[in-house]
Amino acid sequence: MDSMNHDHMHGMNNEPGSGGSTMNHHHHMMMHMTFFWGKNAEILFSGWPGARTAMYVLALIVVFLLGFLVELISHSKLIKPGSTHLAAGLVQTLLHALRVGLAYLVMLAVMSFNGGVFLAAVAGHTLGFFLFGSRVFKKSPVPPAPDGKPSHLPPMAMSC
Repeated sequence: MDSMNHDHMHGMNNEPGSGGSTMNHHHHMMMHMTFFWGKNAEILFSGWPGARTAMYVLALIVVFLLGFLVELISHSKLIKPGSTHLAAGLVQTLLHALRVGLAYLVMLAVMSFNGGVFLAAVAGHTLGFFLFGSRVFKKSPVPPAPDGKPSHLPPMAMSC
């Protein structure tokens, strides 16, 4: 009975030969639990981007675009006036599912704990909000917050 593993986190022990150490035996890359700087990271997929600088830059661009798309979808108005409730509901639901999926991908990328990935995600969300959510390109006045008081930011709707 003593040899039974009673951990609820199977494969997460650091004993030699357990297969659950913080070293990935196939790629020999560290799994970081604190922020780090460097191009040798694993983001979203096993072995990607690896140790190549060009692939790391591509990964940063992908994370930036994911954050940007979350903001684009969050501030899009694709439902046409006069749409049926069913059609409008389906479009809203599909957009919500897409936004949540993209937001979770950004979250998982940031969980790589790579500083560059974190900055790319924040930059993508920031530029997306600037272009689609801020007052810069809006002609109509900004409506007050639900409590009637003026607000500098729209309410934060957490979809994750």
